[in-house]
Amino acid sequence: MDATAQRRELRQSLAERRRALAPAERIAAAQGLRRSLEQLPEYLTDARVAGYWATQGELPLNLVIPPLAQRGQQFLLPIVGKGQKLKFAPYQSGDDVQPNRYGIPEPVHPRELFEPFQIDLVLVPLLGFDRRGQRLGYGGGYYDRSFAFLNEQVRPTEPLLVGIAYAFQELPQLEEADWDVPLDFIATERELIDCHAADDNGKNA
Repeated sequence: MDATAQRRELRQSLAERRRALAPAERIAAAQGLRRSLEQLPEYLTDARVAGYWATQGELPLNLVIPPLAQRGQQFLLPIVGKGQKLKFAPYQSGDDVQPNRYGIPEPVHPRELFEPFQIDLVLVPLLGFDRRGQRLGYGGGYYDRSFAFLNEQVRPTEPLLVGIAYAFQELPQLEEADWDVPLDFIATERELIDCHAADDNGKNA
């Protein structure tokens, strides 16, 4: 089986496992995720925090988003723009949304749109990850295209990329491609993983 087929099978099995979670497991995971993110200073202070509208069993951000508004931070949702790149629209509870071509809700009448480089912190959805910050996405490459400029910078920098995942989505090691943009951190319901610490350990080994 070639690498592409292996990734396709891996995506399918992880997506099925995620969809099979019971509601009580999702609620508990959402609580754990909030605790993990509260260990990240940027989550508590950054002005513009982008996230996602949870679909297909993704770890919900319903407990992560409300504290942002209470602290005066802005929450944004991705919108697929030209060149299959993402832009980000401010979103508040109650704003109108409609499904895009992939069935993912997007704000209908965004007051303004921000480019990826204008965001401070991005909560990134994924299907699988390893501790070095490699991410198994959905195959569309939207995040890699949108944040490719980060590969030319010394990391971590802004925006900070934080993968959001259930702990069972961790994989031993993912092969990296030239176009992959690694994550800075991964937040699960159990822990906050510093991917740069893994890099440092590798260098010191």
